Amino acid sequence: MHLLQVLQLGLVDYSTALKLQATLVNLRKQGRIADTLLLLEHPPVISLGRNSKTSNILASPESLARQGVEVHETDRGGDVTLHSPGQLVGYPICDLRGFTPKVGAVDFVRKLEETLIRACTDFGIATERVSGCTGVWTQSASSDETCAADRKKIAAIGVHISRGVTSHGFALNVTTDLDLFKLIIPCGIADKPVTSMAAELADRNPPAMEAVSQSITRQFGNVFGTQILWLESLDSLLSSALADNQAQANEATNQDTPLREPDDLRRMRDELEIAPRDDIHWA
Repeated sequence: MHLLQVLQLGLVDYSTALKLQATLVNLRKQGRIADTLLLLEHPPVISLGRNSKTSNILASPESLARQGVEVHETDRGGDVTLHSPGQLVGYPICDLRGFTPKVGAVDFVRKLEETLIRACTDFGIATERVSGCTGVWTQSASSDETCAADRKKIAAIGVHISRGVTSHGFALNVTTDLDLFKLIIPCGIADKPVTSMAAELADRNPPAMEAVSQSITRQFGNVFGTQILWLESLDSLLSSALADNQAQANEATNQDTPLREPDDLRRMRDELEIAPRDDIHWA
């Protein structure tokens, strides 16, 4: 049975999350950790995908600085998007070659969309995918498969794939302050508004982030056909890589001498050194 480790991190600044992803991608390529899903929130930040146009940032650098909104360029696919507290961000670090049957880049994005659609359904929100518009949208009264005017985007998706291993992922608006999206043209689509789970459930209490995390994790397991293992901390994730490294070395040297912690794990605990990345982008 395919295994997915899930770690919920709470509020993490964007630059730290980038460094963490890079380290985990490197460990996944080496086979030292299993597929891993990070669930977290970010302080207000604008991220630019490889297809972004800076003109899609509407606020001036001075205005963003006054509001404490950072801007980061990334290697994910897609255009400009915004993260802030109340938005559940998911970063799957998965080796696509490990799924049976194997999952390609397009299939991976479609499966992420399906995961989010099912999670929204768990809370009574009808959503769908839209032809030509990556992400998840509220259902339209129109039968037109294109981005109809009454559709609203509730979740954005942008991924990076390097040697079969994924990073970046999805952002689902749960209780997000939607006014912050006025700082940008979300995903470069000027005439399509964004929404949140709280806005769509205006007559009901907004869902708790923990409940949404549980729903997404369960649906990820259903869609990808994987068994879920919740981890308690980052240390519990990294210690498995350290234990694997020590076991391999002990086997090679036929001794039980304790090993020094590998450099990349030590950096992870200290300042999360960025590791090199390359290749495919999708949004």
